[in-house]
Amino acid sequence: MSLSQVIVEADGGSRGNPGPAGYGAVVFDASRSVLAERKESIGIATNNVAEYRGLIAGLTAAGELGASTVDVRMDSKLVVEQMSGRWKVKHPDMIPLQRRAAELATQFSRVTYAWIPRGENSHADRLANEAMDAAAGIESAPVAPSAPAAPVAPAAPSEETSEPQIAGSPGWIATTGKPTRLLLLRHGQTAMSVDRRYSGRGNPELTELGRAQAAGAAGRFGNRGGIDAIVCSPLGRTRETAETSARVLGLPVVEHKGLIETDFGDWDGLTFREAAERDPELHREWLSDTSVRPPGGESFDEVRERVVAARDDLISTYGGATLLVVSHVTPIKTLVQLALDAGPSLLYRLHLDLASLSITEFYPDGGASVRLVNDTSHLR
Repeated sequence: MSLSQVIVEADGGSRGNPGPAGYGAVVFDASRSVLAERKESIGIATNNVAEYRGLIAGLTAAGELGASTVDVRMDSKLVVEQMSGRWKVKHPDMIPLQRRAAELATQFSRVTYAWIPRGENSHADRLANEAMDAAAGIESAPVAPSAPAAPVAPAAPSEETSEPQIAGSPGWIATTGKPTRLLLLRHGQTAMSVDRRYSGRGNPELTELGRAQAAGAAGRFGNRGGIDAIVCSPLGRTRETAETSARVLGLPVVEHKGLIETDFGDWDGLTFREAAERDPELHREWLSDTSVRPPGGESFDEVRERVVAARDDLISTYGGATLLVVSHVTPIKTLVQLALDAGPSLLYRLHLDLASLSITEFYPDGGASVRLVNDTSHLR
């Protein structure tokens, strides 16, 4: 069989990273008819290894079909950018895989690489999940013809530890479906941060250290890949932090007003001590009651109300995707609180460093999980 042009879509994942891993690949003709499918469990491996193995399998299948040109589409930003030559391959596990894929590509007259959202890579994603089921020793139960197939959670495409859940399978959480994953990044340092002042609706710029922190986070996300969209608070310090990652990831930045920091009212710009001295009784109440407002400002209960609406809007707009959400300390704490279904004391007890990363997931069935809190390893 000889074809002039085919489309290869590939995916891979690991449940544990490293953990039971597998890949899937599908070859389409121009009319989207399936020409070939490949899937394989590969034992214990990382997400990125599995992604590359999926690409290699797809290119091999395209070569066996006699294709002359290949359009590769994957939801791994890392693989797409490395194969396109825009990012360097540094990890020793990736170097031989990238070389093998590049060798296979030479048999074609042209190969292009394009990133697509995970939602548009569902065929390869399904094959990869079937392979991971086999790697993990999970057998698919037979389904009656009249019954819908049980939904399958996706493999995590990132370098973060992940444990997606499969409907009907054992696990610590009984969630089903494809979660919307929020990578919650606090903005970098500002002059207000240095002086430990309440910084709400003001618009201080990032310091030199703050810009370095934003660059450190961007490097992490660039190596990580798998991010579908970037959303941030409309304030300058979050916008600048987000745009640093956007340049690395090649994605636009979308502002969402629901992610803006608490309005501290008349306390904005004051230190903790200055606010306590100015309004001693009110300040004490505010530190223990989320319904209390700073003078001329916004209560934490009001922040929670708009953050809930923002979360629901993000899930509605980007359901099943991985989002980089750049925001402030209170909205990020609130999203973690919502994912944990925790009480208000979390807002007062959880510490979040500047430019720290936390990860939450919200599932279609209403379940949620927290994968990471206050990680700053990218700043070291």
